[in-house]
Amino acid sequence: MHFRRDSRLRFGRFGLVLILVLQLVGSSVAFADVHLANVFADRMVLQRELPVPVWGTAEPGASVVVAFDGQSHTTIVDEQGRWRVTLAAMSASASPRELVVQSEGDRVVRKNVLVGEVWLAAGQSNMAYTAGAMASRLAEGQDLVSAADFPAIRFTKINEPDSPQPLDDLSTVARWDVCTPQSVLQHSAVAFVFARRLHQALQVPIGVIDCSWGGKPIEPFIPVEAFVGHPTLVELAARAEAGDIEGIQAMPGGTYVRNSSWLAGTIYNGRIAPLVPYAIRGAIWYQGESNSGRGEDPRDYEHKMRALVEGWRRVWDRERLPVYFVQLPQWSSYAWTYLREEQRRAQSLPHTGMVVTIDLDNGNDIHPPNKIDVGERLARWPLASEYGRAIEASGPMFREAKIQEGTVAVSFEHAGSGLMVGRVAGVRSIQPNHEGRLNGFELIGREGRWQAANARIEGGTVVVSSPDVTQPIAVRYACHPEAKAGEPWNLHSREGLPASPFCSDWNLMPYDAGKNPMPTK
Repeated sequence: MHFRRDSRLRFGRFGLVLILVLQLVGSSVAFADVHLANVFADRMVLQRELPVPVWGTAEPGASVVVAFDGQSHTTIVDEQGRWRVTLAAMSASASPRELVVQSEGDRVVRKNVLVGEVWLAAGQSNMAYTAGAMASRLAEGQDLVSAADFPAIRFTKINEPDSPQPLDDLSTVARWDVCTPQSVLQHSAVAFVFARRLHQALQVPIGVIDCSWGGKPIEPFIPVEAFVGHPTLVELAARAEAGDIEGIQAMPGGTYVRNSSWLAGTIYNGRIAPLVPYAIRGAIWYQGESNSGRGEDPRDYEHKMRALVEGWRRVWDRERLPVYFVQLPQWSSYAWTYLREEQRRAQSLPHTGMVVTIDLDNGNDIHPPNKIDVGERLARWPLASEYGRAIEASGPMFREAKIQEGTVAVSFEHAGSGLMVGRVAGVRSIQPNHEGRLNGFELIGREGRWQAANARIEGGTVVVSSPDVTQPIAVRYACHPEAKAGEPWNLHSREGLPASPFCSDWNLMPYDAGKNPMPTK
């Protein structure tokens, strides 16, 4: 099946022409007066300590003056009716100010503007999951929401539809909300907890631009030009351009495409391209479910993450733009096990970091309400890496496995002050379990069968052995769709941060697409 045969899954030649005509008509009208890009709105936050681009449209050849924070910049509108200036880097300020744009007697003012830290938030439903939903299901969430009176935290949610081409601007002026117990209910719970922690630690304004869209894979968030460097990426882009959704469904690394918003670049075009180059500190990302659902093939997600990160860095012209992401939590899914490993591998990208959530008690809920631990753990990464706080950003990450005399000694990065058997005692509470044992470790020998193994902590390593595997060749941890009853994944650092699932030789865990078939039609 191709888009040209299914009107529900295509933009259509007439639709595309109509879009272009409307854009041209709209542009000609907008040029009569000065227009400021629609992401710039009352109550917004501008990025501190970085150059801040400000742009828009006006009559070609007109002079435009932009004034803010004692700065004044003048430019001439180009032949296409576009203008842009760059404000010099500014210090953080919670004092409301006005951004003023003037041209040929026309004047645009944005009020109650702060300067602080701005973060892009994106992903699917677990990023979009609101603070209101969290509060309705989690007592600790209700407590946080009830106390969410933060005048210097601001949110805007971008809800533009997908687009076949990158858009120059949002369709309407963005709405930036000041964080109150009422307004936060409709915004991302993860982004709220993340922003709250940064604000409390840094004591500067925090702005969040939320582009999340529930039930979507990673591909549409990636700029089309970033689908390079790996055969799966190249094929995905080619099949998307051809409208070959059956081909995408059938290929390794494919997804079960529902409509155009599942295709390469289409959400980026509609929701992110209009924001570029708005100055941001970095991005947070929580996604993966729709790349490992029924009929979705999780393989090569590592390369899709690389394309996402490098694509965003290229369009923002920020080679070191930090991107921190959440590894999928526990859920009874064969494919999720493999996607978690793909996410772990994606950490090899510089200036990225991964948050592990495998230890949290989610009740096998695809939308777990505990977004507090997720947001708090996410905030650790920029606090440690961008803002110089002396904290551990991550829990233990597999480094290497040394095999000798029938045992395997596993060492870790980010082991902090040491390893421990952990116990989830509640939200934001991981306690040492001195009487407990490590769960979830397995060994495999040349006979080719994984066997449950004993594991003990020795200094900064975990030593793994099994009477059933006398000559092990590899070790793995937390690599089942779900933990056994009463035996949660429980390797943590003493800082209370969980270890990521891992397998020391992923070739010994071949993916079987037959265990994750397409839904029946």
